[in-house]
Amino acid sequence: MLRFLVRRTLGALVILLIVSMITYALFFAIPADPARLYCGKTCTPENLALIRHDMGFDHSWPVQYWNWLSTIFTGGTFNNVHCAAPCFGYSFAKQELVGGILLNRFPTTLSLTIGSAVIFLIVGIGTGMLAAHKQGKATDKIASSVSLLASSMQIYVAGPLALWALCYSTDLLDLPTYVPFTKDPIGWAGGLLVPWIVLSLIWTANYTRMTRSSMVEQLSEDYVRTARAKGMSGTSVFMRYAWRGAMGTIVTVFGIDLGVLLGGAIITETTFSMQGLGELAIHSFRDSDLSLLVGITVVAATLIVFFNIIVDAAYALIDPRIRLA
Repeated sequence: MLRFLVRRTLGALVILLIVSMITYALFFAIPADPARLYCGKTCTPENLALIRHDMGFDHSWPVQYWNWLSTIFTGGTFNNVHCAAPCFGYSFAKQELVGGILLNRFPTTLSLTIGSAVIFLIVGIGTGMLAAHKQGKATDKIASSVSLLASSMQIYVAGPLALWALCYSTDLLDLPTYVPFTKDPIGWAGGLLVPWIVLSLIWTANYTRMTRSSMVEQLSEDYVRTARAKGMSGTSVFMRYAWRGAMGTIVTVFGIDLGVLLGGAIITETTFSMQGLGELAIHSFRDSDLSLLVGITVVAATLIVFFNIIVDAAYALIDPRIRLA
């Protein structure tokens, strides 16, 4: 197990290095000049050259990338502000350290992820198991039809409809807003309830279909039929064998989805004006803020890679037939 984790961690570092390099290279393909944007309308060639030098834009992108990479481990000073390692640079657009900006925005994204994940896991897996248990019956057909309809919905369509139905026209729920959990737990849940409902709607449909198909496949396996032939009850076979066999697929997809959600639900945060990593990524791209954009990309990639490693390590616990080599 230890050798497996070390090998996967080293591989993850290589992946993150490649992702950050590609992000840097793509940024320089953008025709906008960040230094000119920061210089303002009354910009002179002397001021523009000075800004480019201060921002490090007077070097080629490989040199800039190396300087950014070395700053992560050694720290640095930007605009008379010291940044201790690990340092992800300085946002000249916001006049703040990138690490501080990410820490301030991450709780919003984390709150969106936790609430929606709890809902779509409980409802989605529960409904999928019920549909598989009632395979071919009315319950199965209704669950499959509803999940198919819900999975075809898009957040930018379902979001405004939910706002109109739950907030503007009926005042059933409060408008989406983020309140720190430590400050007001009830206000935290109430302000995020509408985004949770909308975000979990689509993911619930996906997990319902995935759970049902995995359970139906497991129920047709030879070892399940053998357990039934030995006289085990249908409920025992369903929960002890079929459910455990289907967990591998569910955990795999959930690990990837969780990393993606924590990396920033861009469309959801933009739709509901939530100040999270996804909404921050849109603004950093619009402002040509290279340091902030690379920081967000690396954080999102790190979360996805991390949860993939956790999922792979959990396989041996979920399914005894799997051995990590």
